[in-house]
Amino acid sequence: MKHFYFLFVLLSICLNAQKLQVIDYETGKPVSNARIVLPEQLVYTNEDGFAPVDATSKDFEVSALGFKKEKIKNFSSVIKLQPVFKEIEEVKIVSIDIKKLFQDVFKNYEKRYYDKTSVYDVVMKNKYFNNDKLYFMAISEAKLWSKTNWYNFKDGYNKRYDDIIQLQLNNVKYLKRNATDSVFSAKMKEVNHDYIGSYFFNHEVDRVLRFMKTSNAKFSGTIVGEEEDEQLINFKLKTSYGVTLDGNLRYNKIDKVITSYQIIYNQEDLAAEKKISADGKEYTVKGGIATYTYEFYKKDGVYIPAVSRVESDKFTYFYKDETHVKKTMREIVYNTFTKADEKGLDPKVDFTKSIWQGIPVKDEKETTILLSKEEQEFVNEK
Repeated sequence: MKHFYFLFVLLSICLNAQKLQVIDYETGKPVSNARIVLPEQLVYTNEDGFAPVDATSKDFEVSALGFKKEKIKNFSSVIKLQPVFKEIEEVKIVSIDIKKLFQDVFKNYEKRYYDKTSVYDVVMKNKYFNNDKLYFMAISEAKLWSKTNWYNFKDGYNKRYDDIIQLQLNNVKYLKRNATDSVFSAKMKEVNHDYIGSYFFNHEVDRVLRFMKTSNAKFSGTIVGEEEDEQLINFKLKTSYGVTLDGNLRYNKIDKVITSYQIIYNQEDLAAEKKISADGKEYTVKGGIATYTYEFYKKDGVYIPAVSRVESDKFTYFYKDETHVKKTMREIVYNTFTKADEKGLDPKVDFTKSIWQGIPVKDEKETTILLSKEEQEFVNEK
């Protein structure tokens, strides 16, 4: 543990010498999940607005949902982003046929997003919270192989997951779990195809279209602003059985591509469900909210993934006299992109069980992971 702590301190010192912070120009508050596109790689800011960027870096782009893009010529330790569409003059808030937009994107997905076999260097992060306290964190540098860069529903339904996506954990930098009650771990015999689908944006577009087709569904979309070739669009969808969707996206009207997307599924009005724990105990779960985020950027004339993030919050678990509010997060940041063949990865993780089982932590040089204050405190806990 002492060796691990020394390593953590050493890494922190090294990274402090080559990091920048992105903040809100108007409030001075840190901007989390800001995307920084460097000439040879891509990184995102952490919860405190910091990202590991070498002081010699030049000619890079910084962007974040809700803010104007900034093109940076020379390194600066602080980057200020202005809220986007604060003053709308020529562009008025207008209605849009949001269903037609989603249908067009889904129909032409393979034409507008890169659809060939690829390998990405990624950073994969999983975090679980119980009553607002972090109890599990795993952060790894990895390779992600994708055969077509979109979810093949036929292979998914037939559980041929290795023909869709493969993951190789090369360097597990942080892996820590505090004891929690197994009562609140649902029994799962095998991975659900929707879980694999959540790695891909076309799966999410299909899900929204399915919600739109449900009986008495009501939905609307509005263009609330425009920046260069991109429109900022907000949309809402309400189902007759209690699930509501509230989302926003950036749409490139020239290439007809959704470049940034975030949606919140609110399930708080659904009835509570009874479940069985891994050790056979019955408990009850009340629905919360789930947030899905996908971003893409254009490189060498094609649109490739920048990040995929799945978050859940306010899911409440009841067992006897205990109440536990759960929050989770799974994030994949696509640092680099390489065209590849269809051979896949060897070795690769087994998606039918926890990908973190039996994985050793390697102490290697770190370049793309920068812990937030909360994450650092969790690592330092004894």
